[in-house]
Amino acid sequence: MKKTIIFQYQAQYSVSHEPTFEEKEIWLLLHGYGQLAEFFIRKFQGFDSSDRLFIAPEATNYGYLTGFSGRVGANWMTKHERETAIQNNHNYLDLLMEDLLSQYKNIPKINLLGFSQGAATATRWASRWTGEVDQLVLWAGGFAQDMALEDAREKFSQTKLSLVLGDQDEFVTPESIEIQQDLIKNLGKDVKKLTFRGGHEIDSEMLSIILDSSD
Repeated sequence: MKKTIIFQYQAQYSVSHEPTFEEKEIWLLLHGYGQLAEFFIRKFQGFDSSDRLFIAPEATNYGYLTGFSGRVGANWMTKHERETAIQNNHNYLDLLMEDLLSQYKNIPKINLLGFSQGAATATRWASRWTGEVDQLVLWAGGFAQDMALEDAREKFSQTKLSLVLGDQDEFVTPESIEIQQDLIKNLGKDVKKLTFRGGHEIDSEMLSIILDSSD
């Protein structure tokens, strides 16, 4: 007989600088499968400023990337106990943002970027978060197929949505593109589609364009 227990859990996250709580915009960054937050955030460090804070939560599921030793990566979920992992992700991100935003006198603009597996996690969380996301960027990934569309339509009604793909991304298939096109159609909202020359990666030139457009 399987049972569950709820307990306190310690999770890690990385920030681009020590928050002053006077920043005008926050970028919440959700990394991809097998990555770690402290390395993922380095892709964004060059765009850090006194008005812009990047914060990268680290997923709480860990595993060796190859075999039984060596490099370790984190992931947001696997097929095992998937629904529990999704709910844990929601609780984790809710608490992180609640703690962070409670220290601001003036709430900054909230931007959310999900990379690869982090894109689906971002859409699931943001579509039911009580706060407002000003901009949602799905990079090398897309909307979760199990995202509650009714909730998403309402939550994203005022959110700027973008899909970013590399033209040589080995994980992008015609099938995955078709699935995303159907989801976007059912969402009933314009989604900006951006393409750069490259693979399954964060491209600094494209990132610069996106960040400039958020100012």
